[in-house]
Amino acid sequence: MVSLLRREVLRNRRIVLLLGLVPIAHGWTCIPNIERNKVQSLVQGRRSEIRATVAQSSASSKLVKNKDVALERELEAAYKRCGEITKIFSKTFYFGTRFFSHAKQTAVWAIYVWCRRTDDIVDSPLATMLGPDRMAQDLEKWEHRLEKIWRNEPTDTLDLALADTKQRYPDLDIQPYRDMIKGMLMDTPGHALYQTRYETWDDLEIYCYRVAGTVGLMTLPVLGTSPGCTLEQARGPALSLGIAFQITNILRDVGEDALRGRIYLPREDMEKFGVSEKQIFDGIIDQNYKDLLNFEIQRAESFYKHAALGIPMLAPEARLAVSTSLRVYKGILDKIIQNDYDNFRKRAYVSKLEKFSMMPAAWLDIQDDLPFGIGGSALHSSSS
Repeated sequence: MVSLLRREVLRNRRIVLLLGLVPIAHGWTCIPNIERNKVQSLVQGRRSEIRATVAQSSASSKLVKNKDVALERELEAAYKRCGEITKIFSKTFYFGTRFFSHAKQTAVWAIYVWCRRTDDIVDSPLATMLGPDRMAQDLEKWEHRLEKIWRNEPTDTLDLALADTKQRYPDLDIQPYRDMIKGMLMDTPGHALYQTRYETWDDLEIYCYRVAGTVGLMTLPVLGTSPGCTLEQARGPALSLGIAFQITNILRDVGEDALRGRIYLPREDMEKFGVSEKQIFDGIIDQNYKDLLNFEIQRAESFYKHAALGIPMLAPEARLAVSTSLRVYKGILDKIIQNDYDNFRKRAYVSKLEKFSMMPAAWLDIQDDLPFGIGGSALHSSSS
């Protein structure tokens, strides 16, 4: 606005100089009255134009400001809703986000909600009613919506939150989101990628990456890295954390998945320990089954150990949240053991009080920037 007025003043001055006029405090001199009237009329006209331009610019500014305020309110509501959904569907995940800054917290909520909605397309009561063909169609449409989000063209309010997150964190990569959709197709009956059994760990690892390892890659650009560490260097541990979480989910939900006709435990491992599919469907717990679960628990712990190496690579303000989440989720494995490996009739979970009790150890783990088990309090000492 100031520059506009300055340009118009200079323009009026040029008019005066071109006509050979000298302005003084009480009018114009050195020219006849008739000419003075013409000039005054010309200048007055320019002043009117300036006032009209200023008024129009002011109105436009108010309109833009009102639009900005409306957008901010919509974004605030979108992020709030994302937080509510996260809290309802994943108390453990939500608990970890409470230690982030507000900016990181809202961004991670937006990412979680996108993942939650993706999962619901194939793993909800409505999805079951609609059938596999509709699931595949919906996932295809969902991927088109993802492309629109990356173009900052959100379809609804919850998409708006992720679109804004992408704008705030430009390093977000779309590929993990696409890979997660492929993971959902692996749970979609009738699709070419559909699987209800996994022959080997290598087969299951692909699934674990797609449905959970991707989450580590999605959130890494939001968490940020420590000075001197790149996102690429932190990628491996972030991926391991997601896979460790998914193995934990699989071990916790064996009974629930069996009711759906699914067995995620690798067949080669089941054969190694003498556990049959019928035994799982019947919910029979014997020493063979306990040995099998213990073997898978050790596999999960190896991924947790590798993930812990990446915590010092994260930005300092993100470490406590990730450290706490790692300990809490690993605590589910401890609960499976405490439940005497009964994941058919008992739900393995970490209570809210137990989550808070893990915080001091998680805080100590990040003080010297050393990996768990090397400095501070050792990760595995709590479960031994």
